[in-house]
Amino acid sequence: MKVALEPGVRPRLLVMASTYPRWRGDPEPGFVHELSKRLVERFDVRVLCPHTDGALPRETLDGVDVVRYRYAPARLEKLVNDGGIVANLKRSPWKWLLVPGFLACMAFAFLRLTMTWRPNVTHAHWLVPQGLLAAAASLLGLRYVTTSHGADLFALRGAFLRPLKRFVVDRSEATTVVSKAMRDELLRLGAPPKKISVLSMGVDLRNTFTVDPHVERSKDELLFVGRLVEKKGVGHLLAVLPVVRLRHPKATLTIVGFGPEEAALREQSRRLGLEPHVRFVGAIGQVELPAFYRRAALFVAPFVKSSTGDEEGLGLVVVEAIGCGCPVLVGEVAATHDLPVRRVSSVNVGAFEAAISEMLASGTALQDETARSRQVCLERFDWDAVAARYAGLLASASV
Repeated sequence: MKVALEPGVRPRLLVMASTYPRWRGDPEPGFVHELSKRLVERFDVRVLCPHTDGALPRETLDGVDVVRYRYAPARLEKLVNDGGIVANLKRSPWKWLLVPGFLACMAFAFLRLTMTWRPNVTHAHWLVPQGLLAAAASLLGLRYVTTSHGADLFALRGAFLRPLKRFVVDRSEATTVVSKAMRDELLRLGAPPKKISVLSMGVDLRNTFTVDPHVERSKDELLFVGRLVEKKGVGHLLAVLPVVRLRHPKATLTIVGFGPEEAALREQSRRLGLEPHVRFVGAIGQVELPAFYRRAALFVAPFVKSSTGDEEGLGLVVVEAIGCGCPVLVGEVAATHDLPVRRVSSVNVGAFEAAISEMLASGTALQDETARSRQVCLERFDWDAVAARYAGLLASASV
């Protein structure tokens, strides 16, 4: 099903994703849209993603044509948002009833688009299910690139999934992963090395996540930003906070984000007597985040491996914090070795507390270290550079 390119006409790029902004300013992770809108100059970009209550069936966002397929009555379209598919299924097993309809409707919408719009190349975000659908269509000639973000590789395990993931990589023109740890995991599955590239998503380090020298940084505020799911490790951060406060009595914690673990984390905070010192901000838009990063004394991302085996694919919130000049401490999981940050085991209470307390005590002494980290991130993770590499990869795949 290879489609010939017409002279002077942008190649048609179909993007498939399950996580995508529902509307402008949506606090849901927006990395697929951030990449897609930066590809508009070189491609005619159309995104296929699931509908959710309150979203338009079709709209144009920043030059990207967004098509949303229905998979259930509006009030039941709750499989993909507020934590992601894996976390939602774990928290609410009844949502497994939504999966067959979700897969069938995605497949129908995808096949209809490929037959009527005839994309030159497809970018399937997540190996399963989007990549698997693209791989099946490749038997009819569809050309595609797939990107794994973490949960599809680490959380979706099982003997029957190993050959399916390998099939997705085998059939692709190229497969990207967002960290070296994920590349190693794919190689363990038997995927061909020549198909795999480490190419993360990006962060706007030139216009949005920047240092503001006019903002005074707190000496006591710890900050977490992200989805409230098990692999983020926020429960471990709450558990160690009472010990941290013995050394730093003014220490507080601000938690920005939402997800299925929120109620349990609020209860843990209450049980530990931390309610006066812990603030749950909830979901906020990207434009509001820099103010939090610029003010905090220390950004803590206490990543862990979850009970399902899921773990962080990279952690772009860490890069956002570094971009704003905030010192960073992250949990010791494999993917974080790709980041220029300090790491510690979040499950080792003594080591975790000591690392937090030491960094709080260091104060402005961390500025030079953070500035060096920012320069590294600017070279590796700034959206302009990342989008250019993806554009080249997708252009090669469409030829």
